[in-house]
Amino acid sequence: MTGKTRAGNFFEDFRVGHVFQHAVPRTITEGDVALYIALTGDRRALHCSREFARSLGFERETVHDMLVFHMVFGRAVPDVSLNSPANLGYADVRFQRPVYTGDTLRAETEVIAKRETSRPDVGIVWVHTRGFNQRDEPVLQFYRWAMVNKSDPKTATGDDDSPELPKQVAVEDMMVPPELDLAKFDPVVTGGDYFWDDYEVGERIQHPQGLTVEDAEHQSATRLYQNNARVHFNEVLQKKSRLGTRIIYGGHIISLAHAISFDGLENAIRILGFNAGAHANPTVAGDTIFAWTDVLEKADLGRDDAGALRLRLVGVKNIDPSEEDVPLRVTDPEKGREQYHPNVVLDLDYTVLMPKRREDQC
Repeated sequence: MTGKTRAGNFFEDFRVGHVFQHAVPRTITEGDVALYIALTGDRRALHCSREFARSLGFERETVHDMLVFHMVFGRAVPDVSLNSPANLGYADVRFQRPVYTGDTLRAETEVIAKRETSRPDVGIVWVHTRGFNQRDEPVLQFYRWAMVNKSDPKTATGDDDSPELPKQVAVEDMMVPPELDLAKFDPVVTGGDYFWDDYEVGERIQHPQGLTVEDAEHQSATRLYQNNARVHFNEVLQKKSRLGTRIIYGGHIISLAHAISFDGLENAIRILGFNAGAHANPTVAGDTIFAWTDVLEKADLGRDDAGALRLRLVGVKNIDPSEEDVPLRVTDPEKGREQYHPNVVLDLDYTVLMPKRREDQC
């Protein structure tokens, strides 16, 4: 061995306050956008139709918010989570400036906390990642925490710190693109009948589609983002794990559930932020993903043409929740504590920008 390769960072290698400047900035191409649509089936018009995007004041169709998230996330994986068996959650995820094809994204990540767990082989690391375009303008920022393998399970480090993170993205931090003009918003293009005014807090939207995850599809998606975490690709390694096989990248599950949620939320313009998110249980190839959305809150942004909807997107594997009741949480009979139902794979609290109904649309 020459010592010129890197095995990634283990739990002991992280230092609170350290900032990683991640390698390999990524220029987003039209091919990336087309492949994202092919791998997720997403149908949101703003990312598909140049003419629709221009009618709303944008230069052209924008890169899907989730593709931006994956690309920034992928920059950070080699430094942060190459040796992570699981990403556990997100907080205060803010989608800032729109991204267009031709933009080049880079990322940096600060380590903000770490602590050991009851398992001697892993610890938890909290980080804050920021993504920028070629003009050094911020396009995305998020907190996340991941389980990270230890290089020496027999030796305790004494790390016992966990941060207080924002419970939700503050309204004043939600970035509505200044160029957005909804005067010509045409619901015929989106296929949506419902506007901000039509949603009620407490209502549940059962999305009708289910998507079965294939190995080739999820690995192509994860490679697209240059996310090289070993748990997604190395079957030899994963056969030794508790699950016994490769794990689907949790972000791909978010994208699939978000694509499924198009039905019933067709008019949503863009994601403003993730307030909180958890990958409740792992998924593997062959699992079929279903989803429902609960409307948590309606926020007035001080605009006559649009408001914000705070939503809870729940992803479920192998049970269609429109046919069988799936509780979000159940009590573990052995441990006597509440936990996610074993078929719940995603619990995402997020906020979208939704047009208000114009007088001529009443």
